Amino acid sequence: MLDVVYVLDSAQRPCKAASPSINETSFPSEKRMSIKYELKNLANGKAGVLNGMSGTIGPNVLDISHLTRDFGVFTYDPGFMATASTESKITYIDGDAGELLYRGYPVEQLAEKSSYLEVANLLINGVLPTREELDAFQRSIMHHTMINEHLLRFFQGFHHDAHPMAMVSAVVASMAAFYHDTTDIRDPRHREIFAHRIIAKLPTIAAAAYKHTLGQPFIYPHNDLRYCANMLNMFFAVPCEPYAIDPVVAEALDLLFILHADHEQNASTSTVRLAGSTGANPYAAISAGVSALWGPAHGGANEAVLTMLDDIGSAANIDKFLARVKDKSDSIRLMGFGHRIYKNFDPRAKIIRSMCYRVLDKLGKSDNPLFELALRLEEIALHDEYFVSRKLYPNVDFYSGIIYSAIGIPRSMLTVMFAIARTAGWVAHWQEMVSDPNMRIGRPRQLYTGAAKRDYQPIAKR
Repeated sequence: MLDVVYVLDSAQRPCKAASPSINETSFPSEKRMSIKYELKNLANGKAGVLNGMSGTIGPNVLDISHLTRDFGVFTYDPGFMATASTESKITYIDGDAGELLYRGYPVEQLAEKSSYLEVANLLINGVLPTREELDAFQRSIMHHTMINEHLLRFFQGFHHDAHPMAMVSAVVASMAAFYHDTTDIRDPRHREIFAHRIIAKLPTIAAAAYKHTLGQPFIYPHNDLRYCANMLNMFFAVPCEPYAIDPVVAEALDLLFILHADHEQNASTSTVRLAGSTGANPYAAISAGVSALWGPAHGGANEAVLTMLDDIGSAANIDKFLARVKDKSDSIRLMGFGHRIYKNFDPRAKIIRSMCYRVLDKLGKSDNPLFELALRLEEIALHDEYFVSRKLYPNVDFYSGIIYSAIGIPRSMLTVMFAIARTAGWVAHWQEMVSDPNMRIGRPRQLYTGAAKRDYQPIAKR
């Protein structure tokens, strides 16, 4: 254990801390540095200055790039809860205010007025497209939806009961073998081709994985359909009879994709950035993101909601279930309520709630026992003082799980749906990183707590 204590002094702090002594200087800078912080080793009196950097909005950050050189220490932040790993212009979240901005636009406005493909274009390019630009982007996406027939046969190597996320991750990674001639990450045109291809083809890959699990024939994409309508057709159509696409369901899917398009530096996005920072081909980076999203702590929240509803069983059991939730000695959790980032409310949940009711009403499933249970649970939790005082409101996962279930998406496919939506965000962050001339490979450090240096012992002496 080191007997060294450091004091970080500043008059302006982005987070609450113990009362410090103040040594702060404000100054202008071309790099948005507005405050200097003093870091002091109380054991030997050595002090140094850390520059504070301010973004457009949000907390300031400390530039610690010279910390090891000046003080011989690393920072320790498990889970990167207080670490800004990059500078980005794509998405901003204010958890306390319940605010989510895509390129500065509130997600509420985009959900009401935009479409998923327009949002994807916005995330990637940074500005809302003109009518001509959007039409060209949509044409490009819809004419890249087919996948190579050899790639399609790749699915035959999987067991029928393989998890769809395993298939999607593997097939996305294998795309580099089919499109290796356009994976030069230094070429802007190659980056654009990749962006269009992955956004266009992921719904086709997902549909192929779904059809493989059912043993049904693959349904080819239709370029005359809109993005989400085309995906629904690939998922649910069969060759032996016509399939009518419900416009309300297609609209709900488009809305869900907008709300899940990006969410700042989350685990899967950070994975895409870290993998991409090595210079790996972009399909490998997206495949890494798919695999990270597969983790139940990240992309499995809406599936957990449905599993919880199954465990409750019926509306008659809600009171008993909520009593267990309130019991600190019980390990039961209320899934789909509250959020790690949003401390007051999830802005996406407010948007999707009304769509959830529309879908259930349109499909005539309001009286389905599972959905009746979900809506009753929502009603009780929104008025129960225990949950209200703790701000345990229904989040986007609560409503999205119900919508996906209502339209017939099986639970094994829920994280795949998440991956389709999040691809736009992954691509935007990857593009932002690799187009930066100062891109560096990601290399986190560690606090080593293993054995000190020791000599090898012959097996007879162990």
